[in-house]
Amino acid sequence: MRLIITLSMLAFAQLFFNMAHASPHAPVNANQHKVDHNSAREDERRKRRPVKAAATKKVKEPLIKKTKEPALKKTKVSATQKAKLKKSQEATASREVKTTRIGKMEKKRYGRERLASLQTKKGKKGPLRAIERDEIESPESPLKLSKAHRARYQKARETAMNKLMGQLGKPYQWGGASPSTGFDCSGLVWYAYKDLVKFKIPRTANEMYHLRDAAPIKRDKLEKGDLVFFRINGRGTADHVGVYLGGGKFIQSPRTGKDIQVSALGDDYWQEHYIGARRMMTPKTIR
Repeated sequence: MRLIITLSMLAFAQLFFNMAHASPHAPVNANQHKVDHNSAREDERRKRRPVKAAATKKVKEPLIKKTKEPALKKTKVSATQKAKLKKSQEATASREVKTTRIGKMEKKRYGRERLASLQTKKGKKGPLRAIERDEIESPESPLKLSKAHRARYQKARETAMNKLMGQLGKPYQWGGASPSTGFDCSGLVWYAYKDLVKFKIPRTANEMYHLRDAAPIKRDKLEKGDLVFFRINGRGTADHVGVYLGGGKFIQSPRTGKDIQVSALGDDYWQEHYIGARRMMTPKTIR
């Protein structure tokens, strides 16, 4: 009986031992399988990466070599071209300097020849009139005046001067532009030139100063009939205008309470307010 009990206890213990031994090995084997599987994947990935890098390196290296070789050739060629280009630029610069000098010399020679021809025609040896100087100073487009045109231009200038001088002593009238009403400064100029030039004359001093048909004139080049402009009250660029008579004098209609008079351009007051001059009447602008 004892033997049976001992055998059953041994069998039960053996069974219990087998069950206890089998239960912890199952998850261990599963985890071990997962770990092995993941490590195998990582090994495969590590093996693949250097293969790709090596492949890309092999592809890029010949491309870099191909692009570098022609670049070196270009730099060698450009060095020689730079020297040739520099020589050509110096040659062209020297040619341009020579041509400009020759052009200036030709213009001067043309002016001397034109002056000599005009003087021989008129039998003069002294200085020429303004019209003839204009012909000499512009050799590219010389102004050739016929006798009839020159006579008409001179007559137009005399007419303008006579109309201006005929208004001396008449009172200033703001907005006036006729002998019956009197004149303001721009009205006097408008009255003198309105029937003598081709273009329309504006009515204010500021508009006359900006007139495109009237060429600007330097002070040392003033001639009889040129318009002289002043800024007195600060209204616009120019707010007063007169007509140059020659000899440093100009005629004007000054202001309310004053009469039309002749004044000296060299006076301190007019020098202080003087801003410029324009030529209204030329051989090209007369009717």
